[in-house]
Amino acid sequence: MGPALVMYVIIVVMPFALSLYYSMTDWNGIASHVGWVGLTNYKTILTGDPEFAKAFWFSTQITIVITVLTNVFGFALAYLLTKQLRFRNWWRTIYFMPNVLGGLLLGFIWQFIFTKGFASFGQLTGLSFFELPWLGSEATAFWALVIVSVWQGVGYVMVIYIAGMTAISKEMEEAADIDGAGELTKLLRIKLPMLMSSITVCLFLTISWTYKMYDLNLSLTKGGPFKSSESVAFNIFVEAFSNNNYSLGTAKAVLFFLAVVLITCIQVYITKKREVEL
Repeated sequence: MGPALVMYVIIVVMPFALSLYYSMTDWNGIASHVGWVGLTNYKTILTGDPEFAKAFWFSTQITIVITVLTNVFGFALAYLLTKQLRFRNWWRTIYFMPNVLGGLLLGFIWQFIFTKGFASFGQLTGLSFFELPWLGSEATAFWALVIVSVWQGVGYVMVIYIAGMTAISKEMEEAADIDGAGELTKLLRIKLPMLMSSITVCLFLTISWTYKMYDLNLSLTKGGPFKSSESVAFNIFVEAFSNNNYSLGTAKAVLFFLAVVLITCIQVYITKKREVEL
């Protein structure tokens, strides 16, 4: 374990410790002088930074929507693709493929689709849905990010749900069939309770991933229009590297880390408790 522990300390522990230190300074990320300011940066963020609060609220809203949709669609696909279907493995591969693409590349591809592809299709069909300014207004930019994020992540949670479903005892389902249970009853009374551990993992992953969204935010909307779709991660990056205020950016990152840890711990506690009860 020695080499792995050393790499973990160098890559994770030391940068985190340095972030805590720099968050209590006035360093701009370039100057050689580093002045100690204590908790001033944290006070500034909590009392006088409405943009950070707006970005956090946006990230919270989009995380809720993406988490629900990704898990609902991922579970539905897993349920269908555990049935005896033709080319079942091919369908699994197709739905998983978007997750292989990098966020930046995926964002630029969908940027072209939203701005050029949808517009051309809207002109051909006359459907107003495709002629919406998908990246040009606050509401449509929100849903554009949701569409791409769900399209990318649904295949990953699908695989986790498939693994959980295939691990359910066949004897249990056969006993339910003998008792005359229908598909809906088996789904609600057998599969969902037995999949609570998979649900815990999928909720944890989608919540943490979506809260940390940066690459799609950068490549699709760049936080626009007028910072209406700016995520917390993007706000931190701009503060640290565009505004040359590294200390304030690291303070935001520390607060963001604590918030995400708290939210995910609450989610894991609730779903784990549900596992025990079932």
